[in-house]
Amino acid sequence: MGKFDKYKIDLKGMQADSCKYEFLLDNLFFAHIDGPEVQKGKVNVELTVKKTSRAFELSFQTEGIVWVPCDRCLDEMEQPVTSSDKLMVKFGHEYAEEGDNLIVIPEEEGEINVAWFMYEFIALAIPMKHVHAPGKCNKAVTSKLNKHLRTSGDDDAEESFGAGEDIVVEDEAEEQIDPRWNELKKILDNN
Repeated sequence: MGKFDKYKIDLKGMQADSCKYEFLLDNLFFAHIDGPEVQKGKVNVELTVKKTSRAFELSFQTEGIVWVPCDRCLDEMEQPVTSSDKLMVKFGHEYAEEGDNLIVIPEEEGEINVAWFMYEFIALAIPMKHVHAPGKCNKAVTSKLNKHLRTSGDDDAEESFGAGEDIVVEDEAEEQIDPRWNELKKILDNN
């Protein structure tokens, strides 16, 4: 028995019009799948398979927690993930992906392994920016970040990464507008 055999869905042998499956994806699942985005987590996946006249509709409801590195201090942090995704599967002569959510599988096989699809849905549910809650970042790393962010004239006004606020650096060149653009704005305002 392979590592991901329990994630195979037998579509050809499906008797009812609808079937439900539940999977608990734990650290062992993420270690076996060996994906770059997530190595640890505990995620519940509810899968509903509906048979239609031409295809099968797979609906994934995903909810749980994954551990990812904090963007500021690089310590591991818990990141809640939830998603609702659909995948259409139809039979054909050979395996093919015909779009973002349409998969063709060989009719003689009649089954699809959903392990990688579940992993992808979880990875896509992770926000682009993941940081600890204010004050929870590694103090040693945030103090080094703050030290390197300071310039010689900024000793009075310290901005802290650990305070949970994003630091915005404004370019002085953007504040000064070329006078030619001001003239063009006047023409635009008259219309």
